[in-house]
Amino acid sequence: MHARAAAVAAIAVFGLSVVILPTPHAGATGGDALVVVAHRGASAYAPENTLAAIDRAAAMGFGWVENDVQRTKDGRLVVIHDDTLDRTTDAKRLFPHRAPWRVKDFTAAEIARLDAGSWFGTRYAGTHIPTLRQYMERVSHNHQKLVLEIKAPELYPGIEREILKLLADEGWLDPEHLKNRLIVQSFSADSVRTVHDLRPGIRTAFLGTPRVTQLPAYARFADQINSGETKLSAGYVSAVHAVKGPHDKPLKVFTWTVNSANDARRVAGFGVDGIITNAPDVVRRAVSSS
Repeated sequence: MHARAAAVAAIAVFGLSVVILPTPHAGATGGDALVVVAHRGASAYAPENTLAAIDRAAAMGFGWVENDVQRTKDGRLVVIHDDTLDRTTDAKRLFPHRAPWRVKDFTAAEIARLDAGSWFGTRYAGTHIPTLRQYMERVSHNHQKLVLEIKAPELYPGIEREILKLLADEGWLDPEHLKNRLIVQSFSADSVRTVHDLRPGIRTAFLGTPRVTQLPAYARFADQINSGETKLSAGYVSAVHAVKGPHDKPLKVFTWTVNSANDARRVAGFGVDGIITNAPDVVRRAVSSS
C-alpha cells in the first residue's frame, strides 16, 4: 500500500485489530522521517565498503552509511562484505596460490596491499580495503551515522567484543552516539544477542524476517527487524511495530537492498522506518515525491 493510496488498512495481529496509517515519510535522516542508508557507502557510485564510498555518500548529503566488518588472520578488523577477497580486489593476481582467498587467511598487511577499487573503475585504482579504525575515523570526520554489520560472526569467535572495544576507543559508545548515530546488526541472532548483552545501550538489529509469533523473542535483544524488501508487507511491518524492544520502544523496520524508485515507494508505503540502498539519491527522490 503506497502512502497516497488507501488511508487505512486493518489486520489482525496477536488477536488484536491493528490499524495501519500511511506514514508521510520525507526521505531525510533523523526524527520520525524515513531514514535513507547508503549501503556499503554510496556503492552504486564508488567501490563498496571503501572510504571513497562513504565520502561519496557524504558529498551527496547522506548522513547514514552501512558497512560490513570481518577479521584478518592476525586479528585486525577490516571493512569488507564477502568472506573472500577475489570479487572486489586483485587478490588472485597478487596471491595466485592462496585460493580461495578467504579474508581470515590473510594478514592485515597483506590485505593492505590489495587494490579494492580497479574492479569498479580506473578512477578508483589503488583504493584500499580500510581497517575498521580507519573507517570509523572517516565516518567521524564526515559527521556520519553508521549501521555496522557483523559479517559471518561464526568465522570469527569473539569478534563482537573486539568491535565494541574499538568503537569505545573511537568514542562511539557515549550516550550521544548510542542514541542517534549507531546501529549494530547481523544475520546471526546469537551475535546480535551478544552485542546486546555486552552493551545493552546499543541499538541492535536482526537481519532477517522472523515469523510474527517469533517477534517477542527477538524483541528481547533487538531494537529492529531489518528485512529484505521482497519479504515485506504492510501487515508484517505493522506487526513488528506492535512489539516493544529491549529499550521499551516499538521495534523498527529497515529494509534492504532497495535500488529502484518503484521499490522505494512500495516499501515506504508499508510504513518502514528506513531503506538501505546502493543508490540513496534515487530512493530519496522517490520517497520525497510519494
